[in-house]
Amino acid sequence: MAYQQKLAEKLTILNERGVGVLVRLSYIKKTCSDSKLRPSLLTEKVMEPAVKYINKKFPNIDFRGNSQHLAMIQKQKSDVLTAMSSFYDSFLDVMEFRDHVYELLNTIDACLCFFNIAINFDFTKNFLDLIVTYTAVIVMLSRIEDKKALVGMYNCAHEMSNGSSDPSYPRLGQMFLEYEHPWRKLTEEFGPHTRSVTEALLSLQMVYPRRNLPAEQWRSAQLLSLFSAPAAMLDPACCDTMACEYLSTELMERWILVGFLLCHSSLNSNQASLDLWKMALRSGLYVSLVRDEVINIYKVSEDVFDGIKGYNKRVADIKECREHTVLNCGAMRRERRHFLRGALKELHKVLEDEPGLLGPKALFVFMALSFSRDEVLWLVRHSENIPKTKTPEDYVDAQMAELLFHMEKLRALMTKHRRLVQRYHVQYLAQFDALVLNDTIQNMCVCPEEESVLMTSFVSTLSALSIKQVENGEDFDFRAVRLDWLRLQAYTSVSKAPLSLKDYPDLAKVMNMTQFHTRMVDSIDAMLLETADLSTLCYYQRVLEKMFSQSSEEVTMQRYLMSFPLVCTHFSSGSNQLCPEEIQAIQKRSLRVCVTFLEEIARQTGSVILEICAEQCNLHDQLLPKHCAGTISAAHRKRQKKQQAKKGEVQKEKPGAESQRKDRAIVTNMDKMHLTLTELCSTFGLCTDFTMFDHVVIPAEFLISQLETRISKIIVRMTHYNQTTQEIARPSDLLAAIRAYTASVHTLSRYISVDVTRLVKNVLLQQTQPLDSQGSQTITTLYTNWYLEALLRQASNAMIVHCPTMHCFVNQGNDNDQSFKADQYSDIIEMQALAELIGPYGMKFLSENLMWHITSQVSELKKLVMENMDVLVQMRANFDKPEAMANLQKRLPASENVLKRMTIVGVILSFRTMAQDALEDVMNQRCPYLMGPIQYLRDFISSENDIKVTMSVFELAAAAGLTCDIDPALVAAIASMRSDGSSVEEEYKLTCLLLVYVAVSLPTLALDPNSFYSKEHGGHHNNIHCLATAINQLAAAMYTVQNKNIQQHMKEFLTVASSTLLQLGQNVERAESGKNRDSIYLLLHMIVEASPFLSQDMLESCFPYVLLRNAYREVYKAVIITLG
Repeated sequence: MAYQQKLAEKLTILNERGVGVLVRLSYIKKTCSDSKLRPSLLTEKVMEPAVKYINKKFPNIDFRGNSQHLAMIQKQKSDVLTAMSSFYDSFLDVMEFRDHVYELLNTIDACLCFFNIAINFDFTKNFLDLIVTYTAVIVMLSRIEDKKALVGMYNCAHEMSNGSSDPSYPRLGQMFLEYEHPWRKLTEEFGPHTRSVTEALLSLQMVYPRRNLPAEQWRSAQLLSLFSAPAAMLDPACCDTMACEYLSTELMERWILVGFLLCHSSLNSNQASLDLWKMALRSGLYVSLVRDEVINIYKVSEDVFDGIKGYNKRVADIKECREHTVLNCGAMRRERRHFLRGALKELHKVLEDEPGLLGPKALFVFMALSFSRDEVLWLVRHSENIPKTKTPEDYVDAQMAELLFHMEKLRALMTKHRRLVQRYHVQYLAQFDALVLNDTIQNMCVCPEEESVLMTSFVSTLSALSIKQVENGEDFDFRAVRLDWLRLQAYTSVSKAPLSLKDYPDLAKVMNMTQFHTRMVDSIDAMLLETADLSTLCYYQRVLEKMFSQSSEEVTMQRYLMSFPLVCTHFSSGSNQLCPEEIQAIQKRSLRVCVTFLEEIARQTGSVILEICAEQCNLHDQLLPKHCAGTISAAHRKRQKKQQAKKGEVQKEKPGAESQRKDRAIVTNMDKMHLTLTELCSTFGLCTDFTMFDHVVIPAEFLISQLETRISKIIVRMTHYNQTTQEIARPSDLLAAIRAYTASVHTLSRYISVDVTRLVKNVLLQQTQPLDSQGSQTITTLYTNWYLEALLRQASNAMIVHCPTMHCFVNQGNDNDQSFKADQYSDIIEMQALAELIGPYGMKFLSENLMWHITSQVSELKKLVMENMDVLVQMRANFDKPEAMANLQKRLPASENVLKRMTIVGVILSFRTMAQDALEDVMNQRCPYLMGPIQYLRDFISSENDIKVTMSVFELAAAAGLTCDIDPALVAAIASMRSDGSSVEEEYKLTCLLLVYVAVSLPTLALDPNSFYSKEHGGHHNNIHCLATAINQLAAAMYTVQNKNIQQHMKEFLTVASSTLLQLGQNVERAESGKNRDSIYLLLHMIVEASPFLSQDMLESCFPYVLLRNAYREVYKAVIITLG
């Protein structure tokens, strides 16, 4: 009889199916209650009449007589069928599940099955699980407010499409009506099953009371301590009720409270039932149904018993237990968590040091995980619904991170040493369990054939195990053995069974212990999931984030913060195959929460690191040479014994004073930051990476990403750039600050294993680009803008002068009129610092912006040439005829404009030359091995080569800061200027006439009083000495673009310029024209010196050297040098 009923198989299948149906109902409830996920057919305005009508008339809906209400369903019947079919099928699953549960419960009652959690553990557990799951399904069904609309709309569409209702609809509608008040109906249904349920629940008296103890008793019993009996440390942990030891207390409470609520008659008839029920009532206010769906057990129980006669005492018991719970339960749970934190820490430390103990003491690990999981979930449930109490702090735990941390460490330890545990228990099964089981079977008086076959198979399977199977890496699967044991429990638990299990408790003890050992071999992951699964927290996101926030505020808890992202890896186990639609949503939610936690941990860590860096940067800044003037002055004053400082003056502390301490107990702000940094970095050591939904998460990368973004912003901030006032930090100061920052950031590698070098390289490399990875401006852009808008703009107006002698720009006139000193931003040190900051990429960007300004000036110059083309053509032909040139000169306007624009071009190119020289110095210092071949390649290439090859080599050389005869950047800029309609010959003609224009305009410079040559600066006060650079580089670039001979045309320019300057010397009618004549003569010499295509011989052939010699003598003689 028992073999044919297949009770074990049915219990297993129905429990699995029931959980799936329950998850499905939870998903439907969430979907329908969320305005964003709610089915569109329930939210559309046109469907409102149909929905209201269906809800009102359900389940007896007249599909034909009220067509005006259901007209929209008629129009969209195919869409309604498609949209509602999954909901309808889910409710059919509920009805089918209910029918099978009814049938199985009736069968169990008919068989008069025996239940005892200590003997037939699996059979009893599956029975109680089925009752609770069935109850949860019915209660969840009653909480879905739109169920009538969903089912009714589907059936309407089915009727309209097929001409008849769905066959299951009448029963489904009736079920909805029956369970409108679920608890009333459930108590009626379970009345006949009171005997079985009560017997199963009363068997928990041996387990639940000793598990539901206060922390003081746990502590006095040294629960979970391996040191309580040192002599027995290597003995295997075992007892008569192995599986009950790690059974969830929360689950037992749910069994007791729901079971006695359904079968409440035993509370009045059995004192033991009453005591057990009251003990469970005092354990908390809320009982979980599924995920975050809970019931207020006091309210539900009171509502149920209020309507039953003779239950006044039970209602009084409920109120009394509620008062006790509100007063004491929070504090008791708090103390339990406090105990578990210490117990788990001790257990982990011992097992981590001696992993071999994981074999005999594996039970301790699962007990610890189960106890901790129960306390975590209890706090989470009650944190959402804190009762009115005088001690609300009992429901807040700022140290939750530590408990979660030790749980994760124990899980990781079991996973890491699974082979060790497997090896131990394979030997245990083969060499102990098989022998004991065989002896037990031999001592049995009665053993029917079916039971004998099962028990014999147990012995043979266990005896065949060998340690070599573990060494060879074979996979073990004992699921068949465990299912056969469940079958045997079912066979031997029915009334009048030939072999009654309750008569052979030793067999139950051995098999329950054997089952645990088999799970240690093939189901460690499943055991960890059963005892330590926290996937429910996925649905308590707000509570979880609050706990994280509270823990992060405690310095001592910061080392445990990584446990929160790791808890998110549990969320994947919360999905179910019966509800595949929600898997993607769970994945997104899990990743979002995990990333939020990791980003916050990284943010806090980054903040502390950067605070330390900022402090170190300030200390480093105090040591810069610019701050030594005060110290030198004080020392000088002291040496001369001048008047001492007044009493009211505050003596400035010298750098290093912050390191002097009179008492080590004094804690500085830096000490606190280093302590915090140590704590935060410790949390990254929990795991280097973990997997979540096929995503590999590396926590350290979040820190690297945070630091990369924030350091980039800090570097930009340290430039102190103000676009309004055109203020900016000196490149050398910024470079010193960045070096101090990077030196401090490198100390991070002492705390945590991260590639700090890669971080610094990424940050600094981004600063060499116009925009960083976030799309923000970099120091390259800021310094480019500043040098163009501030320094070069004033240099173009001759307020700042290029000084070849000092290789920088200097202010001219009153320094008070200008906001900065040009030499402090453009000398060799500053330009080298700029080159080191922005690198070759940044220099290329700077050059491109400089070239844009040059091309705009060249465009204007070309326009002037085109306007005066006829005159320039004649002057080019008659440059050696003074009379004709004098007449033509009068017809040529805008000479000053041409020279002004050429001077601007020269100033820009001079600045670029300085920048390139600085880059070359930096490159030679940083990578001389790379510069050598580039220099050789530049020197090796000759003008006879193909111009494309030559320009490619020059472009490489220019990128490294080397000077080339032809500037490749200028060539590219000039080439890009060519208009579509112009021919090469026209461009060539314009270039030639432009040089003529410049040459014949040079004499007008003598009329400018600022054209005076300065010996100190090595140039002219109006920057016209930059014309040499402009003429040479611009001509070389333009003729290169036009593929013409540069040297030949430069000779022509030199000839024309010499002729016009010689005429300047012959013009004695205007005295003012000779005022700066000698300074202008020097300009011609500068052009030749700066040109790689002209020589002194060429100059002497058209301009007497004696004039240059006299000019130099006159210019240097006029300078009065004063010293002191």
